[in-house]
Amino acid sequence: MSGKYRKRLLFAALLIVLILLSFKLFGQKDRQVFATDVEAGELLDFKPSTGSIPYAMLPGTQGEKDGALPTIEIDAARYVSASRDAQVAVKTDADGQEALYWNNDEGWVEWRVNVPTAGAYQLEFDYSPLPGSYANIVRGLQIDGETPFAEAESLVLERYWKDAKFPYDRNEIGQEIRPVQQEIEGWKTTAAANYAVSSLPFRFKLSQGVHTIRLVAEKEPVVIRKLRWMPQPDIPDYVEYKRKHPDTANAGKSWYQVIEAERYEQKSNAAIQTMPVSEPNISPDPKGRIVYNTLGGDRWRNPGDWVEWTAEVPADGWYVLDLKFYQGYRGDFKAFRTFMIDGEVPFREMLHYAFPPNGGFEIDSVKDSTGAPYRFFLTKGKHTLRMIADASPLHPALLALQDVLAELGALDQSVRMMMGNYGSGSGATAQNLDTLRTWNLTKYDPGLSGKIEKQIERLRQIAAYLDGINQSKTDITDAIDVAIDMLRHMADNVNGIPNRLTDFSTMQNNIGTWLSQLDNQPLLLDYIVARTPETATGLKAPTSLSRIPYSLVNFARTFYMDYDTRKLNRKGALTVWIQRGRDYAEELRQLIESDFTPRTGIRVNVNLMPNPNQLILGNAAGDRPDVVLGAGTEMPVDYAMRGAIADLSTFPEFLEVVRRFHPGAMRSFAYDGGTYALPEVQNFLVLYYRTDIFERLKLKVPDTWDDVYNMLPTLQENGMTMFVPPKDFVPFFYQNGVEFYAPNGKADNLGSDGALAAFRQWTELYTKYYLPLDAPAFFNHFRNGDIPTGIADFNTYLQLQVAAPEITGHWKIAPVPGIRQADGQVARWTAQGVSGAMIMKKSDKQQDAWEFLKWWTSDDVQTRYGNDMESFYGLEYRWNTANLKAMSSLSWPAGDFRTIREQTRWVKNMPYVPGYYLLGREMDFAWNAVVVEGKPPKESLEKASVALQREMQRRQADFDISGRDDLRVPQVDQPLDWGDVER
Repeated sequence: MSGKYRKRLLFAALLIVLILLSFKLFGQKDRQVFATDVEAGELLDFKPSTGSIPYAMLPGTQGEKDGALPTIEIDAARYVSASRDAQVAVKTDADGQEALYWNNDEGWVEWRVNVPTAGAYQLEFDYSPLPGSYANIVRGLQIDGETPFAEAESLVLERYWKDAKFPYDRNEIGQEIRPVQQEIEGWKTTAAANYAVSSLPFRFKLSQGVHTIRLVAEKEPVVIRKLRWMPQPDIPDYVEYKRKHPDTANAGKSWYQVIEAERYEQKSNAAIQTMPVSEPNISPDPKGRIVYNTLGGDRWRNPGDWVEWTAEVPADGWYVLDLKFYQGYRGDFKAFRTFMIDGEVPFREMLHYAFPPNGGFEIDSVKDSTGAPYRFFLTKGKHTLRMIADASPLHPALLALQDVLAELGALDQSVRMMMGNYGSGSGATAQNLDTLRTWNLTKYDPGLSGKIEKQIERLRQIAAYLDGINQSKTDITDAIDVAIDMLRHMADNVNGIPNRLTDFSTMQNNIGTWLSQLDNQPLLLDYIVARTPETATGLKAPTSLSRIPYSLVNFARTFYMDYDTRKLNRKGALTVWIQRGRDYAEELRQLIESDFTPRTGIRVNVNLMPNPNQLILGNAAGDRPDVVLGAGTEMPVDYAMRGAIADLSTFPEFLEVVRRFHPGAMRSFAYDGGTYALPEVQNFLVLYYRTDIFERLKLKVPDTWDDVYNMLPTLQENGMTMFVPPKDFVPFFYQNGVEFYAPNGKADNLGSDGALAAFRQWTELYTKYYLPLDAPAFFNHFRNGDIPTGIADFNTYLQLQVAAPEITGHWKIAPVPGIRQADGQVARWTAQGVSGAMIMKKSDKQQDAWEFLKWWTSDDVQTRYGNDMESFYGLEYRWNTANLKAMSSLSWPAGDFRTIREQTRWVKNMPYVPGYYLLGREMDFAWNAVVVEGKPPKESLEKASVALQREMQRRQADFDISGRDDLRVPQVDQPLDWGDVER
């Protein structure tokens, strides 16, 4: 090794030692012990303001024993009635038994059951998911026409998953490739449960006699064979559990088995993924490569998500479980898991077992509060171990905090009504606030100070409860302490509240941000060890000292191990750069190898492009690809203006290929009569609304902006509002029939009367109707209910599907409100973000590149790729393809897809012309001038028009565009006809 390399290694070692010493000296702190006598029942001492009562607040469901209750089976095929929209049929399954095939996610089905003995029963389902989706089945339950408690409105029947192959394949440089997820088909039995609420299955109170049981479809089709009402099995405590089993069997024998976490048997969510970790004593050691050697982490955080492993023990006897885990994702929060062995919780201490926070992987036994390992009695042979993410200990605090936030919102609205200030949020408040006025609020509400004191005490109880559970201060209790301090200032000076109105929204936002994460239970596992109690395994966790040589070895590997896949590129092959994550690239590479290359004979090299600047530098240096995937919406035309990419409209079969996409989306890639990219994935805007709140307030879903204006007073009178993205001006202009540029693309159109009308409509939402000027977390506000409707994109749809289980069945989507036209049609034009695929002009393989783009954007390939990617990560990573036919083939809830199809008809993207980039900036300036500074709309828009036109003319001169040139901006005047797509 040369002297230069030795110096590098010495410097790296010294740096690592200094860092670790600083952690050792300054990173340690004494852990404070938090003792609290606040019980969950004290937090829940309030009356729910709306909707069904939560399960945790329902009397007679927690821990009572019912004695000998019978088991009552219902044959699902013997249903008594079903709604017309429920597509149900009775068929004989593969086992020769009759079952109810519920082939859609709409409507309801009813059964009747005769209950001989009154009591609290748990409900089991024998079911089989119908294939084709990555989402779980959700059904609501009603008994005699009533929902027994809030969580019964969304009972989950899970799909089971596993890796399609193990061990994993490796790519050319030895990195492991994560496989797609394979659904485990067949019949399953599960009890109705929700681990965000309770560690035990739900118990439903049934009186003696005949009852009508109704299931209401919420998500996904399903086959149901049986519904089973049964008593909840008794779970002994640990002392009783030990008494029931012999205490001698394998005493003194030494044995252990390491179960790698990534070698699981099955799991309940495709999103629970294996993860690569490189550090000392990790198992197996990646040795400088990407190896998926752990499981879970932030991908295993949702309550109810479980993973199951198999262990085989050599003899009957007592065994101890050790786990190597990392639990440092949420600061000082504990993470909870419920343990099942062979499908049963062995003893009560295995309900919501707590994993303390740590700073790195550690090995610890499953143990009691004194540190003594729990012992599990296992018979000789194979056993299953299931760990279920469980957030139920935190649920009382979550319910109480939600109610406190609602009470703070009511106080905010009450004060505003006394002041005559009906705005909401910091912006509207700043407009209406008179800081020089003296108020006497106690005259109008003498009890105001007492109301604030009550919320202060409730927040103190909640903070004490959470600190007691976690044995530490956490982010959310810090936010609660800040809120308590703000409320204390209000209580001490009630008449000063009008000058502190923004504190209400600050408290709600701060607490609401952490509240949305309170249920999260991330945990990363390296392995599980089953051992006899006397066995010393010798397994080690990483230490500060062990990290030094490990880091040095990894550093040394960088000198002789190759990590650049481009060096393995095959000469003469088509080169594709992709601006997406590694998993996306690996799946594309596999598709190419299995389909494209055998079909065409064209070999392809796929390389990651982590930064779009890499393309600019590579193009200048002569190191360029033939094809670029994942290009941003503006990139193709930016490169087209500079003559750097090929005009796809000159290739054969272009007119046939372009029919796969929406003409309004293609506007983004058109310039000067040419087309420079094909869209890959798309975004869309829709209107989200909370059905439960709309029903309570007797509101109709707005179809036009006039409907919105009529709806807003009712929302605002109830302390709520609507969210419309404040900086999205495009819909208002296009819905008013206004283009931003002249047809020749060389002049702006902001000076027209129609543009001024559209600009006024846009800004008046905030100056006249007081919509929030900013809602950085609309998802959280929507989830909490203070903003029960709003316009948002596809990402919000995925968030609500995946991360808001508590409001499943309480929200829907509708087309964006529009403007009614003379023919009665409502114009709903919106822009749609797209990413594109383009061919570099200097490529000497343009024809091969075009063959690749035709294949890549085809219906079948986009459908297959989308399904595979969704299987990698679950529903939240849905590949929302821009291919219209392939989009239709994805698994959407029927009602949601009808809305998406309708809104997709009205896509009209902005064209890009020289100087286009100034439009967004100038419209932002104009909006601020009107909404924030109170300037006249006409003056502000005229200023924007002048600045935009000046920049357009300057850029036209740069690109040698003369006065007689025509950039031929594509015109889209009519919505998409889906019949043309499907023909």
